[in-house]
Amino acid sequence: MAHRTERARLEQKARRVDARVLSTLDRIALPALRISLGVVFIWFGALKLLDVSPVSGLVARTVYWFDPDIVVPALGAFEITVGSMLVLNRLLRVALALFAGQMVGTFLVFAVLPDIAFSDGNPLRLTVEGEFVVKNLVLLTAGMVVGSRLPTIGTAP
Repeated sequence: MAHRTERARLEQKARRVDARVLSTLDRIALPALRISLGVVFIWFGALKLLDVSPVSGLVARTVYWFDPDIVVPALGAFEITVGSMLVLNRLLRVALALFAGQMVGTFLVFAVLPDIAFSDGNPLRLTVEGEFVVKNLVLLTAGMVVGSRLPTIGTAP
């Protein structure tokens, strides 16, 4: 009998801890996700502006019809702008639309440079560059989560 009482007490304590953790996550997870997306965008953009991004060459080869000396820093400035909007929680609908457009644009690598994205032409065997692009599915989905929690237009947040 004492064993059941002890177990019931432990379960009750676990439920209280769980409720506190979930309450805390409910308060901080969405802002943390929005801010982390913004920080990633600012960071990647700054690397492009400073001409030290490891993907500058990939960007230049993907959008080869533009001058890389213009398009790479312009993309960096764009990413810093979008990232800042996310971090500062400003014009989020605009920021998320721009964010989604840029994320979708990264998949051009698969169409324009399949030999760089896939090992031996096999779409199931990604190269490092291919993995870099595929991970953008997670960023894109994270942006969708942030967008799905925006207040309806005309209502208070």
